[in-house]
Amino acid sequence: MDRHPRAFDDVAECVEATLARVGTRIGLALPLGVGKPHAIANEFYRRARRDRSIRLRIFTALSLELPRARNELERRFLGPLVERVFGDFVPLDYVADLHAGTVPENVEIVEFYLEPGAFLDSAHAQRHYVSSNYTHVARDLANRGVNVIAQLIAKRPAAGGAEYSLGSNPDLTLELLRRLSAQREAGALVMIGAPNRQMPFTFGPAVIGAGQLDFLVEHPRYETDLFSPPNPRLSTVDFAIGLHAARLVRDAGTLQLGIGEIGDAVVYALQLRHQRNEEYLGIHRQLRTPERFGPTPAGIGGDAPFETGLYACTEMFVDGFLELYRAGILRRRVYDELRLQRLLATGTVEESVGADFLRALPGAGFSNPLTMRDFGVLQRFGVFRADCRYVDGRLVGPDGDEVDARLDDPRCVDRMVASCCGRRLRGGTLSHAAFFLGSRGFYAALREMPEDERRQFPMCGVEFTNRIDDEDWALKVAQRSHGRFVNTAMFATLLGAAVSDGLADGRVVSGVGGQYNFVAMAHALPDARSILTVRSTRTHGGRVTSNVVWSYAHVTIPRHLRDIVVTEYGVADLRGRSDEDVIAAMLNVADSRFQESLLREAQAAGKISRDYRIPDVHRNNTPRALEETFLLPRARGLFSDFPFGTDLTREEIVLAEALGALARRTAGVGGKARALLASLAWRRIPARVEPYLERMGLGAPATREERLWRRLLARELAARSPSR
Repeated sequence: MDRHPRAFDDVAECVEATLARVGTRIGLALPLGVGKPHAIANEFYRRARRDRSIRLRIFTALSLELPRARNELERRFLGPLVERVFGDFVPLDYVADLHAGTVPENVEIVEFYLEPGAFLDSAHAQRHYVSSNYTHVARDLANRGVNVIAQLIAKRPAAGGAEYSLGSNPDLTLELLRRLSAQREAGALVMIGAPNRQMPFTFGPAVIGAGQLDFLVEHPRYETDLFSPPNPRLSTVDFAIGLHAARLVRDAGTLQLGIGEIGDAVVYALQLRHQRNEEYLGIHRQLRTPERFGPTPAGIGGDAPFETGLYACTEMFVDGFLELYRAGILRRRVYDELRLQRLLATGTVEESVGADFLRALPGAGFSNPLTMRDFGVLQRFGVFRADCRYVDGRLVGPDGDEVDARLDDPRCVDRMVASCCGRRLRGGTLSHAAFFLGSRGFYAALREMPEDERRQFPMCGVEFTNRIDDEDWALKVAQRSHGRFVNTAMFATLLGAAVSDGLADGRVVSGVGGQYNFVAMAHALPDARSILTVRSTRTHGGRVTSNVVWSYAHVTIPRHLRDIVVTEYGVADLRGRSDEDVIAAMLNVADSRFQESLLREAQAAGKISRDYRIPDVHRNNTPRALEETFLLPRARGLFSDFPFGTDLTREEIVLAEALGALARRTAGVGGKARALLASLAWRRIPARVEPYLERMGLGAPATREERLWRRLLARELAARSPSR
């Protein structure tokens, strides 16, 4: 019988009880992303700030924070937006101190994945970052003194009490609890759950017994809003990358995606391919994809709508997978039974149950005649009805009709179908994921989804999603057919290595996370491919540089694991190719402004022929040419900036674009001077931009600074705001 957790309605009392049990040396493990119980984390941190005898080490990742303004204009823009979108979300105190450089000496913040780019200038975050593959993190934390785990959870009433779910984050918690079970039995580990009614109740391994929890912190004042970033704006570059990646996804396959603009763009392109196939093919013709890269390579992907559909196996469950589900693309179910899964994967049977289905079972390894054990397995998956019984080698239907459990006798099979069989398999899974993060609408959709649907999206440990080298190897291979693992990198070298987590000087931008796991898995699984997407250029301080480089001082994915690289200019298939061929393929997808200099570097190293010339068909890789390609499709209503909606108002969308352009225009001393001079030349501000200035509190400027901000911003707005 499960023991019941001790309940608290005050975080301070819970922290006091935890200190009394485990002492003043606290190794606090908090989930990645949205599953952090901020009130509990803040109370531990505040106690350590007040009492320097407490030694607090926080182990976590992706400590999310509200958008931070870099200047007064951004502050005016973000204030109302943050209040509206993020509600009463409670910030983490230690994040503010990481930025300020004021983390006390008795506290250590250890993260294995940082919010991308947020902590490049935090000495504490950079020094204490731990570089681990996602699948190694639980092992590493268990070895570093974790004695407290605290997590937001979901709770619902059940017969005799309540049921609990790890909600968004079973990813590492399940494995940590397993590894630390002896420590917990000895009373040296405390598991704290914080129920939040906004946390969707997820099923599968995420459901835990009350006995897994030691303490509960439960009070309405702690049930604050989950972190819910607005959907990002998608650029032409993002859409082009998504279109190229969509050609590589194979029907009846498996898909993994990461969060962000490119993941959303891949989802949009897959929807276009499935729902508006002629438009999809037409934009590829305009991109000259068949001419530049040939038809979709046999066995890699496809251009047709999806007939069987996809299954998702991904560490991160993002909004896009629900979009694919609604579009009828995410519909290939997998089953937790190897023999059934192999029959489905080979196309021998479908999910509907009939005579052909039963006759195929012996060939997959089911007993004939059926044993009670195999009958029980098949009944669990809906092959046989719940009210059918197995008695002494015979099946007994609900009407009392008996039939020998023989699968090689046509008469027995027909009678089974008539009186004992279900119509379709049940218990299938559309997606396995280890954690989620998304918009308010995403959380609401999960909460409101009928339970029978939601059970098709179980949440599990990252050991399941990111690995195949375990006791479930054969089942995972059968489930993950034609895996396509799509992830994003910052840079790619001409020799096929990828840089995704850190800079040449050693500073960490984000982290390895699960990227290496999925790349390695793509090489280990039959028919699987790793797809690394890279924007071909970046602009910083007004200067454009290439993200395709000859070499880099640090790499995340080494060249010997090179597979497929996708930029906005196309696909470089690198698997099994020579260095010279890899260089040529990478040059074909680089920005043309940098192709010749990159080629010269490769030639100087003796890695490509001195007389090699980049084909003419690949020498017009320019932003202007790309933008022109999308003009007509956009005129037909495709490729909008926010294809999946946005929490931003119409005015905020325009303002965000104007503020971004102003930041680029004023980069550097010269840029600031030119912008100031241009703004001073203005005499009258167009009436159509006044509503935007009002939103920024600049409708009636009272100071010289406000008058200057008004002129600077109005000039940018005039070029963007529509007539009213």
